[in-house]
Amino acid sequence: MDVTLHLAQDPEADELLGRSPLAALVGMLLDQQVPMEWAFKGPRTIADRLGADDLDAHDIAAQDPEAFAALLSEKPAVHRYPGSMAKRIQQLCQYLVEHYDGDPEALWRDAGTGKELLKRLEALPGFGKQKAQIFLALLGKQLGVRPEGWREAADSYGEAQSFRSVADITGPESLTKVRAHKQEMKAAAKAAKK
Repeated sequence: MDVTLHLAQDPEADELLGRSPLAALVGMLLDQQVPMEWAFKGPRTIADRLGADDLDAHDIAAQDPEAFAALLSEKPAVHRYPGSMAKRIQQLCQYLVEHYDGDPEALWRDAGTGKELLKRLEALPGFGKQKAQIFLALLGKQLGVRPEGWREAADSYGEAQSFRSVADITGPESLTKVRAHKQEMKAAAKAAKK
């Protein structure tokens, strides 16, 4: 994995996301209840605070939970809820250590179909169906991971030329389009409640 992503809209953070499967997974995990750029800048901030060039699942899984939560809570905090996200990141890393020997790329390296890969992603702590579909779309659209049927497994997030999620962000212009789509969806959901 070595591509240029533009999810954090920050060159150093995006460079890490483009070369580190774990950074990309952690960014996706953090992408809730905070702006997308903040979420995807998180992995770079965590690596810097750990004094590392990359994230390592074995290292994060073995961190003292209180110390790791404190690391994420330092100003500026990595997330709006740094304590609970620290716990989720450690759970994700522990799962990767237990099931994939700490190698996040093993999640998709030998996945025969998009459906199988989606199932693996959904099994990750902190990844529900929608988050798994968005990450699958990101893998297919920007990271070249395209097992048979990946677009179908990603559902509408896999559609070409759509601007629904982080999978479609390739720069500031597409970020604006994704934001507009999300606002439309929120407005429609709000209207449906009335």
